[in-house]
Amino acid sequence: MIPLHDDNPTERPPIVTVTIIVICVLVFLWEVSLGREMQRAVIALGVIPATLFGKVQLSPELAVVPPELTIFTSMFMHGGWMHLIGNMLYLWIFGNNVEDAMGHVRFLVFYLLCGVAAVFAQALPDPDSTVPMVGASGAISGVLGAYLLLYPHARVLVAIPIGFILQTVQIPAGFVLGFWFVMQLFSSMAAAGQQGGVAFGAHIGGFIAGMLLVPFFREKRFPLHLPGGRRF
Repeated sequence: MIPLHDDNPTERPPIVTVTIIVICVLVFLWEVSLGREMQRAVIALGVIPATLFGKVQLSPELAVVPPELTIFTSMFMHGGWMHLIGNMLYLWIFGNNVEDAMGHVRFLVFYLLCGVAAVFAQALPDPDSTVPMVGASGAISGVLGAYLLLYPHARVLVAIPIGFILQTVQIPAGFVLGFWFVMQLFSSMAAAGQQGGVAFGAHIGGFIAGMLLVPFFREKRFPLHLPGGRRF
């Protein structure tokens, strides 16, 4: 299920959302320009749990920023074109409305806090891991969690692959994002014990953080839609 567009208009221009997308694209182009040195950049600027918790140290030529700062530098790096495109697609579709509900400054703080929560959700269960984590997906997962509570009834145009054909259909955002979250849970259980790959724990942690934080960051005129049809 690939989201393509939602039918949810905004009142304010998504300045922060667009800025984050531009920065992520520029950073990835810089990564690609490094050629074979790209992996060194990922190690230097990605989050490595064992380094973050002080269990190991990078060599001096790779320790270009403090380990704590990699929590933030990692949010703007990606491991490949599909990684970048997928993340930016989700941010473009859902980020503008969440930014609209919060305002620019609060949305930026919210986004970064969700990214931090996602990092620790992935790193704490395996603090000895030396696998670097990069990508905006943890922070974007927080945006998805907020969108679920703010706009569950918005219609999202999705593409569903049926054989070699992509069938498009409009589905409520609550179903699209609920399905996405369930898939992260199942994928996390299937990938338990594996090294590397997709950081499903970060996705789950970011999503939950977004749901928990959105009541404190949204403007009061944007109600939350809670389970059971209640509005808050």
